[in-house]
Amino acid sequence: MRLLRLLKIQFVAFRFGLDEFVLSHSRLRFLRVFVRTLTFWRKLDKPRGERLRLALETLGPIFVKFGQMLSTRRDLLPHDIADELAKLQDQVPPFPYRHVLATLEKEYDRKIADIFLRFEETPIASASVAQVHLAVLHDGTEAAVKILRPNLEPIIAHDVALMDTGAWLAETLWSDGKRLKLRQVVSEFARHLDDELDLMREAANCSQLRRNFLNSPLLLVPEVYWDYCRSSVMVMERVKGIPISHVDELTAQGVDIPQLARMGVEIFFTQVFRDGYFHADMHPGNIFVGQDGRYIAVDFGIMGTLSDVDKNYLAQNFLAFFRRDYGRVAQAHVEAGWAPKDTRVDDFEAAIRAVCEPIFDKPLKEISFGRVLFQLFQASRQFNVEIQPQLVLLQKTLLNIEGLGRDLDPDLDLWKTAKPFLERWMAEQIGWRGFASRIEKEVPSWAVIMPEFPRLIHQAITANRNDDLDKRLIDLIAEEKRHNRLLTLIAILLTALLVWQIFH
Repeated sequence: MRLLRLLKIQFVAFRFGLDEFVLSHSRLRFLRVFVRTLTFWRKLDKPRGERLRLALETLGPIFVKFGQMLSTRRDLLPHDIADELAKLQDQVPPFPYRHVLATLEKEYDRKIADIFLRFEETPIASASVAQVHLAVLHDGTEAAVKILRPNLEPIIAHDVALMDTGAWLAETLWSDGKRLKLRQVVSEFARHLDDELDLMREAANCSQLRRNFLNSPLLLVPEVYWDYCRSSVMVMERVKGIPISHVDELTAQGVDIPQLARMGVEIFFTQVFRDGYFHADMHPGNIFVGQDGRYIAVDFGIMGTLSDVDKNYLAQNFLAFFRRDYGRVAQAHVEAGWAPKDTRVDDFEAAIRAVCEPIFDKPLKEISFGRVLFQLFQASRQFNVEIQPQLVLLQKTLLNIEGLGRDLDPDLDLWKTAKPFLERWMAEQIGWRGFASRIEKEVPSWAVIMPEFPRLIHQAITANRNDDLDKRLIDLIAEEKRHNRLLTLIAILLTALLVWQIFH
């Protein structure tokens, strides 16, 4: 099956003339006449950008998502190609209404008229995995109904299997393959694709993000109508706004575009560092601007999560970058275990400085994060830095944010916008407020475990044999370590209780 899928991919690429992208290279132009002679039967009258878009649509959701990501990088693509790929964000050809009707009646086991007072047959948006129809519930509530495309699972399974095979070959045959952890990256990507194919999970993602930004002046997330949600159907609040890519229309409505760009940066860093939970598919087709000037997010199939360790590491690195403390960046990589322990920190620092120093004090329009990431990749390769699969989605999202910011305000200073937010977040994490917050979280668990200490210590002390005593004490300490409640916390119990009283 993998071989058949690979042959289909090659056939589609050949059918739409994508070989021209390769043959445009100066060293391969001599092959053009030969290829055109063999392929005289092909009709390539459409522009190259349109042919690329049609090929990606034909190949299915994974390729459409790849095109969506590329469409945000106008700094890397010719304008004609970027404009065509932008249509993949919400203008993928819809599937027929009969499939919509069949899915709804199968999921609800009822006629569509029994579920909705009104249901519009023509979708308002169609993407790689699902399409959206407007509807009205029987109580008069306006809603948006997202319906999964039929028969997606086998196509995605074959494409992911091909990607896994390619990653395995790369890890086997390429010296950098294992360092890049390509199979883990594919596995992470596949896991998120599985989530996208279950709209109950997407509804839960939406609900969580809405709770994180409830009453926020920055971001509006639609409410989920849980009674109507199923694995292939998601029903949520209808939100109205202007697509963020329609800059001229936003300007005509009086929206402050530079301020909108700064808000986007703040929303991104708030999701990452405050919540450790972020929208990881932030292409322009998924973002609108409401009448009140707030961002409106839709499509919550791909969400990223970060642990406290990841957040702390990233915040320290971002701050070190903003302060041009490249030595701290290099040291943080070694401390996190991402670079080998025997790494020469001063050499690593010099390599990072050579990449980053030229981009400071430049507006966003003069910086290509794609190029910077490539240069950092080259430096990490030199020092055997391991790629972290859990951060791949974050890197993808950061590139989307750059593309979005570039479209809104090319003069946006990303460094100055982000630095105060990160400094405030770090102060809350490592200052007195951070200490008090962690104490507040831990005190309830201490209240449970502290009454057990006298009994546990008494059992250990009254043991008959020294060996048994040592073993009991070791087991006791190990148990406490596993629960992150070390015996040394007893010494600060009074302080903790005092802080508890202050905060309550």
